[in-house]
Amino acid sequence: MKIAIIGGAGFIGSYIAEHLARDGHSLDIATRNRERHREAFLHLPTVELVECNVHDPQQLRALLVGHDAVISMVGILHGSRTAFERAHVTLVGNIVAACQQLGIRRLLHISALGAAENAPSDYQQTKGKGEALVRASGLDYTILRPSVVFGAGDSFLTMFATLAATAPLLPLGGADTRFSPVWVDDVARAMAACLRKPATIGQTLDLTGPGTYTLRQLVAYAATLSGHPRTIIGLPESLAMLQATLMECLPGPTLLSRDNVRSLRVDNTSSQPFPSDLLGFAPAALQSVAPLYLGNAGFKRQLDGYRAKAARR
Repeated sequence: MKIAIIGGAGFIGSYIAEHLARDGHSLDIATRNRERHREAFLHLPTVELVECNVHDPQQLRALLVGHDAVISMVGILHGSRTAFERAHVTLVGNIVAACQQLGIRRLLHISALGAAENAPSDYQQTKGKGEALVRASGLDYTILRPSVVFGAGDSFLTMFATLAATAPLLPLGGADTRFSPVWVDDVARAMAACLRKPATIGQTLDLTGPGTYTLRQLVAYAATLSGHPRTIIGLPESLAMLQATLMECLPGPTLLSRDNVRSLRVDNTSSQPFPSDLLGFAPAALQSVAPLYLGNAGFKRQLDGYRAKAARR
């Protein structure tokens, strides 16, 4: 198949591209900066990075012409309500409209576990609104709703391991919020399986790993694997919101926002088991993967890679 991926130039998208290319698909991945992401996809000869402003309906439509399927996976974790609406609702609506106009029937959409229009945070609410647009589209859709995604290159466990290397204490909002982390490779395998299996059409699939952990447990585990076990101090929401407000003011990428704190009011778990029978595989356990990239040796290699890249810049 010829597949267009919207939002696929990052962490999860690179794994999806690997699996789909392995299955023989031809991929066009939209990006705002081709050179920035080129190196990550050089080894995949059937993958093309296409510079495109996907928020421009005309450019988006031109990108999708001639494709058999579209993967919609744009997601932002920080920003204003307007920014969330633009990324998670308006863009999804434009993708649906372009597919309808061009006669593209197959649409796969990556949302998030906990997405709902009555959820606590802007992120979750707008993700829920995007899901509603996909369900009402009349297209042959599948919606994937992963819990927090981990794996080499993630910005979740790796971030906490990095913080533990420098901070003697880790103050943590939402410490008792529960998660069922899913390996990024399993998310990519699920996407590939959905393209092979017509039975997934019209389905909304929750993607969770086999274990459930509190945020406190996950942070402690990442810190320990990195060789820097730390004391974790659970913060009440009022202090967590203050912490997030201060972190929003710091220069550089935002590590924690007030909207993130609101998301932590609800558990990021599912009452539905991982759809192994439908997809044809069972998800990997956190403990079988995380030590491979967060353990002391792996963590040192990762930091060396970061330093090398920084030096090249």
